Amino acid sequence: MKKLALLFAGLSLLAATGCKDDDPQRLFPINGLWQPVKEVITTIPVNGAGVSDEITYTTCQKDSRWLFNEGSTGKRTDKDEIGTPAICSTVSDRNFTYTYSTSDNRIEIKYQGTVVPDKGKVTTLNETTLNLTIEDTTDPNLYKSKTYTLKRIPQ
Repeated sequence: MKKLALLFAGLSLLAATGCKDDDPQRLFPINGLWQPVKEVITTIPVNGAGVSDEITYTTCQKDSRWLFNEGSTGKRTDKDEIGTPAICSTVSDRNFTYTYSTSDNRIEIKYQGTVVPDKGKVTTLNETTLNLTIEDTTDPNLYKSKTYTLKRIPQ
């Protein structure tokens, strides 16, 4: 009986330590070229129910690009259909600098020529997807955010 108890204790110890996860969580870099896929605009009043609207980008809007370079610089090029008949054209081409903290996933993007930077959080960053939430906290009675879903593409 003692041998059975000792065997059971040994197997329990093996089971408790044998499944240890030694693989560190892989960190993916934000730098690279990204294609916007969609955005979600969320508005939540302090004392009311919130609303979220999902905007799926057109084929032309998906030709837009966000480039995060190493060294905290980047460029955002937005495209949309202009005129009649509609032609896919660049509607905005802006350089920016950014700071990104991997410890708390906070990001700050300052576009060239602007005073107030966009502040937010990276909610997803993996090999293929970047979800970037930019928050607007200018009104203390209303929370507003835009969450961009971007897909990594080869440069």
